[in-house]
Amino acid sequence: MKKRLQILWIPLGILGAVSLAASVLFYLEKSSVAAAAAALVLLCVSVIFVMSAIIDRNITRYVTGVDRDIMKTIREEFYDYPEPILIADDAEVIIWYNRCFEQNIFGDDRVYGITLAELLGSASSRIGAEGGTTVKLLDKYYRVSSKKSASGLTIVSFIDISEHVALEQEFKASRKTVMIIAVDNYEEVLQNSKESDKASFRAQIEKMFEHFIENTNGILHRLSSDRFYCVIEERHLGPIIERRFDILDEARSISLGERSNVTLSIGVGRGGKTLAESETLARQALDMCLGRGGDQAAVKTENGFEFFGGISKGVEKSDKVKTRVIATALKELASNCENIYIMGHRLADFDCLGASAALCGAFRSMGKNAWCVLDLEKNLAKSMIDHLSERCGRDRFKTIFEAKAELSDNDLLIICDTHNPDILDSKELYEQAKQVVVIDHHRKMVNHIDNAVVFFHEPFASSACEMAAELIQYFGPECKISSAEAEALMAGIMLDTKNFVMRAGARTFEAAAYLKKLGADTVTVKRLFADSLDTYREKSVLIQSAKLFHGCAIASTESDSPDLRLAAPQAADELLGIAGVKASFVIYRIDNISYISARSLDSFNVQLIMEAIGGGGHQTMAGAQLEMPVEEAEQKVRDAIEDFLVKT
Repeated sequence: MKKRLQILWIPLGILGAVSLAASVLFYLEKSSVAAAAAALVLLCVSVIFVMSAIIDRNITRYVTGVDRDIMKTIREEFYDYPEPILIADDAEVIIWYNRCFEQNIFGDDRVYGITLAELLGSASSRIGAEGGTTVKLLDKYYRVSSKKSASGLTIVSFIDISEHVALEQEFKASRKTVMIIAVDNYEEVLQNSKESDKASFRAQIEKMFEHFIENTNGILHRLSSDRFYCVIEERHLGPIIERRFDILDEARSISLGERSNVTLSIGVGRGGKTLAESETLARQALDMCLGRGGDQAAVKTENGFEFFGGISKGVEKSDKVKTRVIATALKELASNCENIYIMGHRLADFDCLGASAALCGAFRSMGKNAWCVLDLEKNLAKSMIDHLSERCGRDRFKTIFEAKAELSDNDLLIICDTHNPDILDSKELYEQAKQVVVIDHHRKMVNHIDNAVVFFHEPFASSACEMAAELIQYFGPECKISSAEAEALMAGIMLDTKNFVMRAGARTFEAAAYLKKLGADTVTVKRLFADSLDTYREKSVLIQSAKLFHGCAIASTESDSPDLRLAAPQAADELLGIAGVKASFVIYRIDNISYISARSLDSFNVQLIMEAIGGGGHQTMAGAQLEMPVEEAEQKVRDAIEDFLVKT
């Protein structure tokens, strides 16, 4: 650099010499002032021109040299940079990468000529975002970001974040999960057993739980004889979920003599910020399990529930303490309100209307104003409406419009045979009511009514009519219902139990015996089920169209006959009588909505299948409504059946 600066002294020296000579000439020959001045100017111009050329040439050389030195330094620094860097052209083809990239990610010439998409996969489209994106290459994680130059080249940098990712994964894997495990039928199994048998049974239960926890670093604590708390890390919950809570199957293998097998309900609280929050989630999950009949596990997260198991029918409780407590609370609520409105689900059937009508009659016998609220045009119980109107009077029925106009803050709304607000006969009436009571036997759904003053839910009950009959028995001697109302209850029980064949327990027959004492005539009830000729024809056509799919009978029709509302459920029931059929699905379309009626025997849970496509119901009786053509609805049912079979 000194040599380049030294050359500048040459024109400066010439300029100095010329200036000195001109000064001397001017001093010696004063008469030649003009000539000397002219010569001086010419010399100065010449010198300046020569000097400018020399300076320009040397500055160019200097700048070029500096630029060359800078580029050389940049290339050397980029090449030896401690993090991987590569350069791609405007077509995103890799044309250069540094030493660290070669040593840590790829070596030799294997990357030259390939595209960023081939190297990074789908993540290549996200590297230009602010902050880049995380990519796993070989066994390391990198934060990959890119920047485009003015020339169109893309510089891609890789920052190794493997330690950060490992720390994050360890944090997530070590999060604590709370599990609450309840033995559904503990007291029922041990009832009237010998002490030695009880001790053996308890030992089997404890051994099962010890085996369940031994492969984890968690803890297990017994709260009571039939309830346990378990705290494990998230890393151990994943394998349990992958095995689909096989402890449920292990529990079913434990029995005491000839009594029923043991079933478990497991509530899992996952992802809570604290242990207390995880426990709250676990309690909610356990309540959901018990509300769905037990014998299953529910994992509760911030986004909802995931269910496993649920292949056994609900365990029937022999005592009626809960029913008595609910009856007392309901009677007190009724005595403190002005009017009582009783409503069921959309397209009310015999079970829904029978329970509503009997409760209406019971409250009226106690001197209260009570009405059944339903859509008198769109329902599946016209014969029962006519029967009750003839025997008890038409004034007990109100339309939805009338009820919404009259309902006040001091009135009581009772909802029968459903706990899902989306399928109520009138969701607006429910939202308008200040006091709500729910009476239902269907397995609990995620979107259930959560603001009820009284939530009477018994998933092991055969029907809402069975529950209503038990409540009426505890209302006291002043409560009376007519024989017509008893027949309505009997019809609802017979509908949901398929004439006492499906889901009929000891309490079901006790309720039927009570109704028989009240004057229920089974012949009259049978007449309520009589079909018209058109309905029978539609049912026959549906049965004829059925096709077998993995042991399931699937029938569908494009007919829009209104008789299908009655024919479809009956056809689904009839299809179960075919040898080899475990479940039946009947699909029909009315008013641009595809309706699905699903029925099964105890070994096949149609509730899970219907929930998968947006419906719900009970283990052996469920349904769904889809806004799509019948053909698409049938395909969704087939897909849901395949998924269910894979999971079970």
